[in-house]
Amino acid sequence: MTTRRKFITTGALAGAAGLAAPAVTRAQAPIKWRMQTYAGAALGEHVVKPAVEAFNTIAQGQMEIELYYSDQLVPTAELFQAMQRGTINCVQSDDDSMASPTEVTVFGGYFPLALRYSLDVPALFNKYGLGAIWAEEYAKVGVKHISAGSWDPCNFSTKKPINSLSDLQGLRIFTFPTAGRFLTRFGVVPVTLPWEDVEVALQTGELDGLAWSGITEVYTVGWANVTDYFLTNNISGAWIGHFFANMDRWNEVPPHLQELLRVCFEQSHYYRQHWYWAGEAYLRVNETKLKLTTIPDAEWKQVEDAAVEFWDEIAQESEVKAKVVSIIKDYNETMKKAGPPYRFS
Repeated sequence: MTTRRKFITTGALAGAAGLAAPAVTRAQAPIKWRMQTYAGAALGEHVVKPAVEAFNTIAQGQMEIELYYSDQLVPTAELFQAMQRGTINCVQSDDDSMASPTEVTVFGGYFPLALRYSLDVPALFNKYGLGAIWAEEYAKVGVKHISAGSWDPCNFSTKKPINSLSDLQGLRIFTFPTAGRFLTRFGVVPVTLPWEDVEVALQTGELDGLAWSGITEVYTVGWANVTDYFLTNNISGAWIGHFFANMDRWNEVPPHLQELLRVCFEQSHYYRQHWYWAGEAYLRVNETKLKLTTIPDAEWKQVEDAAVEFWDEIAQESEVKAKVVSIIKDYNETMKKAGPPYRFS
């Protein structure tokens, strides 16, 4: 028979044992992010997929990024709005293409003739203060600027040969907004299309060519199959692209995973440095689908001079833009004074 005393004693011991037992830890659900890139699938294989795969592996289930390519979730021109709303957590793009409503948008992508080499981009952002300016401008609109890096130069790939500036007159060219705004000075007609529609537009004659990339992308994504000529003069030595995130979603990520995101994205920037650098030279020398043409330096000087005038016009638009233009001018002047290999002319 169980007496009241025994019941109380037994119950107390059982309760104490329960308190002493370790609590059962429930596995926390992984953080899930959706990222969309400006790039189509073929290009995305190089410019973003390796970094996302590396992050997902190293994060060991604590966080996972789902990667989407150009226009898969939203049109590229709506990327910023979708990220700001939180529909997309993270974006890889230039400011210009995603229609960012900031004072620095005009400098994203290809700001004409401001950069000669790919290393100019990290130098400007890490040593000349552009990184701090971008961080401040995006914080104002609820977006985290994670990092900036360089892509390839901007050359013309066309159906017709370009041997002089007069050959640009009337050409319907797929390009970036700011680059197109500048190129209208030379008779170019900028055309905006979804990235995936460009190849067909070149085949049907809707486009005469593109000023979107260097030769590496032209071969990688198949545009070398539908164009015939490649102009070696470029309107920029490198594209400025970035990784961004919705600020609220970024702040929810633990510090160690924030740092892992930064490291993987920086590795992505490094990968592109050597992938494009090697590809631009190798394809010019070893592939024959595209015939190379060149506008003489003396004539191309008109484009370089017009670019500086364009910078001054942009600088008149706001204090922030004036500050960025001033930094670009100071940087380029330093490079010229340093001489080769920083600048050869």
